[in-house]
Order: sequence, then structure tokens, then C-alpha cells
Amino acid sequence: MSNKLQANPMRARRERLAQNARDLQHPNVAAFLKAIATAEGGGYDFRYGALKGRANDRWRFTDTSTHPGPGIDGKTTAAGMYQITRPTWRHHAGKLGLADFSPRTQDLIAVDILRSLGVIEGIKAGEIAAVMPKASRTWASLPKGPGQANHYPPQPYIEFDSFLTTYLAAGGRLGQGSPT
Repeated sequence: MSNKLQANPMRARRERLAQNARDLQHPNVAAFLKAIATAEGGGYDFRYGALKGRANDRWRFTDTSTHPGPGIDGKTTAAGMYQITRPTWRHHAGKLGLADFSPRTQDLIAVDILRSLGVIEGIKAGEIAAVMPKASRTWASLPKGPGQANHYPPQPYIEFDSFLTTYLAAGGRLGQGSPT
């Protein structure tokens, strides 16, 4: 393979990573991520089963050099602020050239997931209700939209109004014509 062909995938990876980093700075994207994190109940150091406020929780992790693996049930690998599974981490981290599970990596992967779902521009435009059906397919704790449940009953989920309240409190703005 020529150097030119090898450089193009690397360049594309760097450009996507740079775009995700820029989007992470957008107030609506940052607020949307905060609302996802609140709905998922996670922290950057949470494996599936960790609880906020629990001292010495064995389902927390300190090694961010890689994905921490299964949580409380021994099977589910959802972990971190956005409860990213190991296969999702491998896919997006590989696509972006990331190797760890640091808070920054978790944020960048969450943005990349939103980009892959095709909702990042809608979030930036403040069209929150419109992006929820797609975002809620990835994050089971999210509703499909105003007055709707989630895609995965009986999985607990946050009501749309609560999600929106968190989003707005975190500095997010609604686009013109968005339902409140």
C-alpha cells in the first residue's frame, strides 16, 4: 500500500477526532451529553452497577488505560459517564485512534456516537425533541420524545421533561420552533 493511501485514513481519523473535539465545545452538545449522563446515572469511573453516593463502591474503577469490562452482573460491559459498552468503545476508539477510557475519550466517543446516529447537527440547532428517537436507541434510559417511553421496556428511563430540564440547566438552548 502506498504512503499516500495509508495517510488518507489517518488524516480522516484525525479530522473526525478534531471535529468531535470542536463539537464537544458546542454548548448544546455539552448540555446534551450532561443530560445523557444524568439519565444514565453514571460517572466517568462507573461500571454497570455503581451507585452515586456509595462509598468504596467496588463497581467503580481507577484504571482508565482500557475499558474496565463487566459490571455487577458479570456480563454487561456498560461503563463510564455514558455507559459505553466494550464493543462500542472498541469500534469508536478504533475509528478515532483512541486507546484509553479516560474522561476525555468517553466524551469524544459519546460525540462520535451522536455523529454516527446523524443527530449532532440537530443537537447543535437545539432540535432536542427531534433527535430523541435516534438517541434513545443507543441510550436505553432516554425517552423517544415528549410524552413517550423508551425503546427498551422495562428498562427505567428519564421523562422527556426531566431530560429537557437537565439539558437547559446545563446551558443548552432550544432551536426556534422546538417544543418545550
